[in-house]
Formats: sequence, structure tokens, C-alpha cells
Amino acid sequence: MSKPLTPPPVTGQCLQVLSLLRQHGSLLSLTLTADYAIPETAARIHDLRAKGFNVITTIKEQVIFRGCVRKRVANYSLGTPEWPSPDFTGEVA
Repeated sequence: MSKPLTPPPVTGQCLQVLSLLRQHGSLLSLTLTADYAIPETAARIHDLRAKGFNVITTIKEQVIFRGCVRKRVANYSLGTPEWPSPDFTGEVA
């Protein structure tokens, strides 16, 4: 199957996450959960990837978040190109 020419529609929390990543460049999972009230951040990232978005996860071994040391925290960013991801098969979820 050939790849669609335009990204699929994104709504709800997926749209919120995508917009925040575009705005900030990268964000910690903790920030998305605590500051933007997205309780299932990893699930929204999974949904975006299933739609073909090139979301990159980098695990930070240690971060300081709100004055506390947190270990093994996901940091999300958008790759280039943003869409489609290099491994996207063309099957939009």
C-alpha cells in the first residue's frame, strides 16, 4: 500500500501532546503528566507513532523534577521528518 500524502487527523490528548512537542521541542513524560494533565502519556505517544508520527524517546538516567531526583525518565521529541516516521508502513491506525 502506498503512503498517504498528508498526516492523518489527530484529536484530543494526542493533538495536545503533538502540539506541545512542536512548541517545546522536547518534553519529559513527568512534565506532560504533571503540568498538562495527560495521565497516560506513553499511551498517547504510542497512538501518535501508530499514526506515523516520528516521536523519539530518550531515557534520561536521572533528572531533577520539582526538586526531587527522578530516575529513568522518558524524554519525548519529534524527529525529522515529523511525519511520516522512517519506519512507517503506510497503515494508519
